[in-house]
Amino acid sequence: MNLTGGVRLGSAHAPSRVLFGPHETNLARDRDISDRHVAYYAARAAGGTGVLVTETASAHESDRPYERAPLAGDCGPGWAAVAEACRPHGTVVLAGLGHAGSQGSSAFSQQALWAPSRVPDVASRELPMAVESPQISALVAGFATAAELAVRSGLHGVEVQAGQHALLRQFLSGLTNNRDDAYGADRALLLREVLAAVREAVGTGVVGLRLSCDELAPWAGIVPEAAPELVEAALEHIDYLVVVRGSAMGASATHPDLHTEPGFNTELCRGVREAVAGRVPVVLQGSVVDPGQAQRALDEGVADLVEMTRAQIAEPELVALLRRGEADRIRPCVLCNQKCRVRDNRNPLISCTTNPVAGHETEEAPLLGGSTPGEPVLVVGGGPAGMEAARVLALAGRPVELAERADRLGGAAVLAAEVGGRGGLREFVDWQAAELRRLGVRIRLGSEVGEAELAGREAVVATGSVPGPRSYRILGGTVLDVTELLAGAEPYGPVVVFDPIGDAVGAGVAELLAGRGLPTAIVTQDQVVGTQLAITGDLADANARLQRAGVALHKRSLLREVHDAHVVVEDVFTAERREVPAGTVVHCGHRLPDAGLPGPPRAGDAVAPRTIHEAVLEGRRVAQRISAQIGVPR
Repeated sequence: MNLTGGVRLGSAHAPSRVLFGPHETNLARDRDISDRHVAYYAARAAGGTGVLVTETASAHESDRPYERAPLAGDCGPGWAAVAEACRPHGTVVLAGLGHAGSQGSSAFSQQALWAPSRVPDVASRELPMAVESPQISALVAGFATAAELAVRSGLHGVEVQAGQHALLRQFLSGLTNNRDDAYGADRALLLREVLAAVREAVGTGVVGLRLSCDELAPWAGIVPEAAPELVEAALEHIDYLVVVRGSAMGASATHPDLHTEPGFNTELCRGVREAVAGRVPVVLQGSVVDPGQAQRALDEGVADLVEMTRAQIAEPELVALLRRGEADRIRPCVLCNQKCRVRDNRNPLISCTTNPVAGHETEEAPLLGGSTPGEPVLVVGGGPAGMEAARVLALAGRPVELAERADRLGGAAVLAAEVGGRGGLREFVDWQAAELRRLGVRIRLGSEVGEAELAGREAVVATGSVPGPRSYRILGGTVLDVTELLAGAEPYGPVVVFDPIGDAVGAGVAELLAGRGLPTAIVTQDQVVGTQLAITGDLADANARLQRAGVALHKRSLLREVHDAHVVVEDVFTAERREVPAGTVVHCGHRLPDAGLPGPPRAGDAVAPRTIHEAVLEGRRVAQRISAQIGVPR
């Protein structure tokens, strides 16, 4: 089996064995599939994905798990537009269908949450209603009606959600189903009823099933040993099976960041595929972003297809590049979850840390005209912002010269890659550097640029940042900026990490230092360490790792004074002060733009403290303005 080769799924033929799975995008307008969805999916279909499953739509109006969650009954026109846009590429396009049950949100539906039993959700703590016969009948009918609409709209079929956020999984699990009726005696009964109704509705269309085969709660949940029995209950009605893990007990387990080894479901999938014994194709899911790992899974009999959703958010042309023998040009997914995990109360749109075009395809239409080659545009700074500006300028046909004062490219991203779970950033800056060389950008390392060289030149200033002000008194001891530590400075004695931002850096640095055997403490004004990690889904896991590593957590505290052998911290509520032993303080606060050179145009940290996504986006936009284009080749 070749990853880029075709595969049959029921009545349909997929042009590759790569699946682009269902995921929240917040691209909906009202509750329909929008034109932004269409452009987003069309780009991945054009890039060669074999199977594309649209964002999971609620099969019944009682379910609205997040504000912009699609409702199947409203999705007909949007599904039809997606089908039309993807048809030229041969992609098998399926509608994701589900119901979040007790993992939904009554804030939007203004209705009680549906569930098999009155078991409060572990995240929201909301107590749902236990559905009775009328609701169960309505649910089954809702799945059937939605499936029929999907096929009538031109899609090849549907994928039924019984994974992480799914009422069907809740019925399958002893964690959430303690009924004393037929649906409790046979927990797979509702799943069979739904699949039978969906099969009847789609006829010869494709029916897929996304099934949690390990809830990571062995005391009462679905366990791998029981998965084959669950699969048997579904095989009669489905054309393929996606093996996933997770439940409400482990929400971060379905799409974790790089702290979890990519391909984490490999053995789970292997066991299920052996039980299936070739009766339907089985799909491996689990942070697979490396085409080599995906191909090995096929070669070793782990799966028949591989889901590579985040990999294709980062690189829509993944399959096409593999087919052309250009695997080295695939933009890497760094598995950071910073822009592609959007199910939170900020309602962000889907995007990608390394590919800011993702989710914004409709904004990339080119204007008439463009630049003509002339004197090289000078880009000052070789971090992510500068390299993206140089790359886009070169793609637009401009000669480009990039000057970096350090002896290597990458800027602060190279340092950030030293923090646990952020190693993928190094792959990204290596990809950027390789693209610059391929495009013929002249690179000057160890080159300091002064105002005289900038005079009269078309230029982009992307010089990065410098340490920001300190809000505490330094009366002794050693204070290292986090960049100094990550660049190789050695701390001594007990180390206190001061984290006024609450993102991945402070928590990651504390974990890194503790792993070196240093007595480590972290100080944060928040009530939990790394509050911003709620965005990436790593918040609970990060705090657990810190405690296992022995890091002392000083929460609800501000750093006030640094002395030779201790620091003084202050409780943010009571103003009570106390001493914490410290030989070195590592400062993880905000930085300031490096204002050493005049601008604009400026990009990245030279504008304001930036995430890598923001830096890359600004570098791209500056280059587009210079080249007099709204959009350029990617």
